[in-house]
Amino acid sequence: MIGAFYQPASVVVDLDCLKTLPPRELASGLAEVIKYGIILDGAFFNWLEENLDALLRLDGPAMAYCIRRCCELKAEVVAADERETGLRALLNLGHTFGHAIEAEMGYGNWLHGEAVAAGMVMAARTSERLGQFSSAETQRIITLLTRAGLPVNGPREMSAQAYLPHMLRDKKVLAGEMRLILPLAIGKSEVRSGRFARACS
Repeated sequence: MIGAFYQPASVVVDLDCLKTLPPRELASGLAEVIKYGIILDGAFFNWLEENLDALLRLDGPAMAYCIRRCCELKAEVVAADERETGLRALLNLGHTFGHAIEAEMGYGNWLHGEAVAAGMVMAARTSERLGQFSSAETQRIITLLTRAGLPVNGPREMSAQAYLPHMLRDKKVLAGEMRLILPLAIGKSEVRSGRFARACS
């Protein structure tokens, strides 16, 4: 995969396009929405818990607010760290595990949002094992993702050992050391470096 740092001249949001998505693709997109609540905005996560059913039925006002808030949150992060040297890495919550799932299972077999959803739960459980996150908040994440129709566990056929080679090729690896995005509370997260093999397993 190749990425580039070029900002758009304009952004068009057409809510009618969402009506063309199959339910599985809509759910996949909601994984990234839920991510914003976990990493940056606890009040938005609370709102998602209260309004998820409206989003799933593509309620116009609910969807408009949801998209606007996600754009605001991402814009704040990108404005502070355009080239992803620090803060912007928070946007990758769940992606280190998720990219490993996508690579191991074959791209397209798991949608990106599905892999990220499972990855966010793995990150929450890792943070729990490190004593930084409560089991009650992990359960809130699991409940919301489940309601959205998203997986909360990785593929059964993928062993813990299968993740590591992919994770060590992650773009966030620095000087050979893995860095994970870990939630500290709903609405707060950090980039953490270190040896995570035991906590991740």
